[in-house]
Amino acid sequence: MLEKPRPLWMGLFFVVYLMVEENIAVRTQRPARIMVVAGEASGDLHGGRLVKALKGLLPDLEICGMGGRSMAESGVDILVDISRLAVVGVVEVLGHGRDILEAFLILNRHLRNYPPDLLVLIDYPEFNFLLARKAKQLKIPVFYYISPQVWAWRSRRVKKIKRLVDRMAVILPFEKEFYALKGMEVDFVGHPLLDSVRTTMSKADFFEKNGLDPRAATVGILPGSRKKEAATLLPIFLTAARDLASQRKNIVFLLPLASTLTIHDLHNAGFDDKGLDVRVIANDTYDLMASCDLAVAASGTVTLELAILGVPMVVAYRVSPITYFLGRWLIEVEHIALVNLVAGKRVVPELVQKSLQPQVLHDEMVRILDNEEVRNVMRRNLFEVTKRLGLPGASERTARLILDFFTPN
Repeated sequence: MLEKPRPLWMGLFFVVYLMVEENIAVRTQRPARIMVVAGEASGDLHGGRLVKALKGLLPDLEICGMGGRSMAESGVDILVDISRLAVVGVVEVLGHGRDILEAFLILNRHLRNYPPDLLVLIDYPEFNFLLARKAKQLKIPVFYYISPQVWAWRSRRVKKIKRLVDRMAVILPFEKEFYALKGMEVDFVGHPLLDSVRTTMSKADFFEKNGLDPRAATVGILPGSRKKEAATLLPIFLTAARDLASQRKNIVFLLPLASTLTIHDLHNAGFDDKGLDVRVIANDTYDLMASCDLAVAASGTVTLELAILGVPMVVAYRVSPITYFLGRWLIEVEHIALVNLVAGKRVVPELVQKSLQPQVLHDEMVRILDNEEVRNVMRRNLFEVTKRLGLPGASERTARLILDFFTPN
């Protein structure tokens, strides 16, 4: 007896089934891929360590994104280099609008054409919020690593984060409670600097390597990793340093060259070593910091790096008058320096905007350098700040959260 022919719809269903199965098989065979986006030097540093941890757990993971030297060396396919994007402030950002727009368009196009399994965003909020919105439209899950400073200003942005971000890992101890009060659960993973801030030599060896007098007082000059920031702060730092050097016979100033800057950038920012013993040193950044009796530093991540190394400091902050005018109505915290925020009190001096004058900075430097007890109290407070940052292993903990969060194809 002949078999009755199957209905046409069954044949069509079988063809579609085979196509779907083949498509699933192809997708299953490709490695998992994520996009990681960082916008400045500190984000690049943390992103690089995170990528190393991810690769250690999942060696075949494909990672592309926006970053700098650290992420590139960790195996990220860099779609956009951040060297032109590291700016801060409303007016400052406008001057780099074309570069920022171009970066966004490149990443947005890549999200559409080669959708990753996950988008990982690192700080850099305004840019990353726009990218997160595009990812959500494309149904790409979003993981945010290192919270924007919504606890410092414009806390209403938490609503946007809840809408755009699927999961967040924070690195400052007070952030978990802050988000909980806003009705959002986040993971505190500890601060990644606890893993990366390490010296490779003793102070004596550092002095010998760089031809420094071991009897000299050493002052670190850290004007920030952004070109505009360095251009604003470096002339003030150098003027105060010259005043200090004119009163002391044996003092040397150490200036670490940030990975996002070149010596040409420093000269454009007003660097001039005439009449001043200042050494510009690339690499060996943490050995340089640890060798300082005192540092003058731009407000930012570097203040936590100095805290971990136990280096007394003066923190400086200045932006354009318009940016500051707008910002002061939005700032919701008492302190500017991260070390003071973590401590919950002022443990290092802050010179902000108009109070940041060469003479005022000079006087603070003298007060700290000439009083051993002041330096010792500051070191004890910085040790307490370091303890509050959590335990080492933040990058590994975050990598596991990321891999647990999505199922690679």
